[in-house]
Amino acid sequence: MNDVKYRIGDISKLAKVTIRTVRYYESIGLVNPTQRSEGGQRYYDDRSVVVLKRIIELKSLNFSLDEIKFIINMSGEDKDGSKRRNELLHQYRNKLSIAIDKKLALESRIDSISWHIRQLETGSNFRQCPGLDCKNCSFGEKCIFYQEDGDE
Repeated sequence: MNDVKYRIGDISKLAKVTIRTVRYYESIGLVNPTQRSEGGQRYYDDRSVVVLKRIIELKSLNFSLDEIKFIINMSGEDKDGSKRRNELLHQYRNKLSIAIDKKLALESRIDSISWHIRQLETGSNFRQCPGLDCKNCSFGEKCIFYQEDGDE
């Protein structure tokens, strides 16, 4: 990476975040300016752009800022990157497992809502549900109101 120096407005545009976000990430120790002018102007380098883009990427994958900070802070003790790589693999696998569980729950909810739509669209007499038509209803196996003998 080269020694290009970016002002805060430049780096925010490159990383597609607001200046306020850059300042916030700096305040919690996620990104640091590589230099400050005598007047307090922040300057960042290409590495800072990479860090900001990594933060945005990890946030989009539901990493908390604490999780991101933990991974970023590993860099001081992780010269070859293997510790961060292993931690990211662990975290990605955990996030994937959570996402799969949410997907399965969402698919179950979609199936349930679709079933209710089919039931309402094909039911012959909505006002008789549950009731006398239960014994002939094609939705009986899943319906919580289903009455085997047709009695209420």
